[in-house]
Amino acid sequence: MNSIVLLIAGFILCSALITYSGTRLSKYGDIIAELTGMGKAWMGLILMAAVTSLPELFTGFSAIVLIDSPDIAVGSIMGSLSFNLVILAVLDYFVPGKPLSSVVTKSHVLAGFFGMILIVLSIIGILYGDLMPDIGWFSTFPVLLIILYLLTIRIIYENDRKFSTDTIQGVNTEYRDRYKDINLKIAIKRYVYYALLVIAGAILLPYFADELATRTGMSESFVGTLLVAATTSLPELVISIAAVRMGSMDMAVGNLLGSNIFNMLILAINDLLYTKGKLLLVSDPNHALSGLVTLLMTAVVGVSILIGSPKKRFVLGIDAIILIILYITLILSLYHLG
Repeated sequence: MNSIVLLIAGFILCSALITYSGTRLSKYGDIIAELTGMGKAWMGLILMAAVTSLPELFTGFSAIVLIDSPDIAVGSIMGSLSFNLVILAVLDYFVPGKPLSSVVTKSHVLAGFFGMILIVLSIIGILYGDLMPDIGWFSTFPVLLIILYLLTIRIIYENDRKFSTDTIQGVNTEYRDRYKDINLKIAIKRYVYYALLVIAGAILLPYFADELATRTGMSESFVGTLLVAATTSLPELVISIAAVRMGSMDMAVGNLLGSNIFNMLILAINDLLYTKGKLLLVSDPNHALSGLVTLLMTAVVGVSILIGSPKKRFVLGIDAIILIILYITLILSLYHLG
């Protein structure tokens, strides 16, 4: 009993470290982007998505290299995909009068579409990975994912350049005024400091998750999809709520959809790191269910953005309610299957 309490305490401490440091990391990543003139399109799609996905990157590394737990590595990624979309439902609460999907640009549909293509490829890798030819110890799957990822960010970046708005420029000015006392050198130092804290927490987190799964009898796929994924996605939640309260709805939505795309790159990296076989093929087939539900959730987001319902009938929009129902259904299904 005492050992389980210590494991839970360790898991909570790692979660708190990742959440706090990840939030600060995102702040200084944002400042660096502003001071170097990267622009919001590139910042939201590449830098911010990569920064907020840093916990997933090192959690996967730790799960594969140190803990030897493919299910936690894959589950943390697949679970993060669906959790990021649930965050959109949470953000909907902070938008008064109208659904979040009705106040963002339709350019986000493109990110959702390419995200769905990458997710479909991951589902194929989980269920039919043995049909893919091998390149050394890994299959062609991670290579295809990396190629598609690079193609995706290129297309989306070019498309986003056409959608710069006065609202975004206003947010830029607000950021510069708020952080005018922080120069680039200070921002980089603090960025590196919080990055190291995130890495430390992310490396330790899979150990506690793996031990909790063993001691409690829960499956590693369930623990990875629910506990680890939710923990590593908490920085996205905090940053996205802050962005919406600032009035930067497009940045929040772009960051979450961009994080899902970046997570597919992390999955490819994890596959390359796993030298004992094809990562997705040796992981629990139940992860394919996570991918399928994420496809449905992404489709809901895309359709709701295209339709753009003019007002909410309830506290949340219909699309947000559907996202929550799908996520709860996924978690309950994985629990019973595990």
